[in-house]
Amino acid sequence: MNLSKTLASSLTAAVLSTTLFAGVHGTHWGYTGHEGPENWGNLDPKNFMCKDGRNQSPVNISSDVIVTTAEGLDKIKFSYTTEAAEVINNGHTIQVNVKPGSSIEVDGTQFDLKQFHFHTPSENQIEGKHFPLEAHFVHVSEKGELAVVALMFEDGEENKLIKKVWNQMSDQAGETSSCGVSAAKARDFLPQNKDYYRFDGSLTTPPCSEGVRWLVLQNYSHVNKEQVAKFKEVMHGNDNRPIQPINARKVLK
Repeated sequence: MNLSKTLASSLTAAVLSTTLFAGVHGTHWGYTGHEGPENWGNLDPKNFMCKDGRNQSPVNISSDVIVTTAEGLDKIKFSYTTEAAEVINNGHTIQVNVKPGSSIEVDGTQFDLKQFHFHTPSENQIEGKHFPLEAHFVHVSEKGELAVVALMFEDGEENKLIKKVWNQMSDQAGETSSCGVSAAKARDFLPQNKDYYRFDGSLTTPPCSEGVRWLVLQNYSHVNKEQVAKFKEVMHGNDNRPIQPINARKVLK
């Protein structure tokens, strides 16, 4: 999938910005009221894809849109070797920036891990089900193409890595703190079985740029209700975009 230089530049700028989810062009947006998702496309002309795009994220991954490939999807080659650098409350999510050197390989292309962040409840659905929490691991290639690995969290025991991140997160938007999450712990964050669903989509926040490879892991992690409640308290509510029409897309498995 080849992106135009303009789109690639926009996507890269969004990923590299520590205020990615506050908008790369400064327009204020949110998850409720006039600034909520249903109005993102009208808040700024640069957000036109939020209302006009045909391949928007998130989606409901249901059996009627899944296509099982004959030989299965190629495995994602994970190489998470660097520790997290900092935790940022950017007002819309808790974002963990990662030191350079970690990556995945997809379609023979290396995508460098830049950051991961969280949404509650989950943005994507599986068979119509929302999960209490979803993490997005955001990667960018040399050409500025994006690949997002999504991990769902089920209700369960306390998640030790989530605890380390939550212990560092500020309840004040715009504040940054050191992290101390090792590469090994980041790898352990992911399930052992990394089978995934794949579809073409977009950023789930303004400007909703399309051309994003979405790789949604089929297996889940766990989080307890107290951890979800703490995140929601810091975010002052939910921070998920509603499900978008699948249109003509299929989800590969």
